[in-house]
Amino acid sequence: MTALAEFKRRLRPGQVYRRKELARWSNAVDRHVRQLLDEGRLEKVANGLYMVPRRTRFGSAPAKPEKLVESFLGDDRFLMVSPNAYNGLGVGTTQLHNEPVVYNHKRHGRFKLDGRLYDFRMRAHVPSQLTQEILLVDLLHNLDRLPEDATEVLPRALERARAMDRQKLARAVRDFGSARAERLLGPLLQDATR
Repeated sequence: MTALAEFKRRLRPGQVYRRKELARWSNAVDRHVRQLLDEGRLEKVANGLYMVPRRTRFGSAPAKPEKLVESFLGDDRFLMVSPNAYNGLGVGTTQLHNEPVVYNHKRHGRFKLDGRLYDFRMRAHVPSQLTQEILLVDLLHNLDRLPEDATEVLPRALERARAMDRQKLARAVRDFGSARAERLLGPLLQDATR
């Protein structure tokens, strides 16, 4: 078996690989990557990041955003939030957003992966899953970035907070919140402890 054939054998459709991961399987990684890019067996999705296309009956399927982000960060500790999720809180947000926010421990800035922009933001604490309480805290933190009028969204968001589990909300504010979220939700959470 040739070195290139052995290299191809290790690649899995739909997976995203960093160049340094590919280098483990090849003694001429740049040449092999270039050959596979020319063959269409690999696609470059960002600098030093490659995807093995997954073929469907409709053509090549894009990589799952979670796989792209995990490979880009080299870490699975992140939380991806689409601001579209705010619409599910019922607080008056209705806009559609095309730029997910990725809370993580390693990168900060806007990066294009596989043709789509992601907004990476570093945080000391990153929750393992998105809950309604964390989503509300995130909305309050990003209130000035929303296209809707903040003076209309804020009272609805605070009303929504009153209907949430106070302990979970207090934990979300403590672990994930910003000074703004603490200030806005503080009176509500203090009333709950009295």
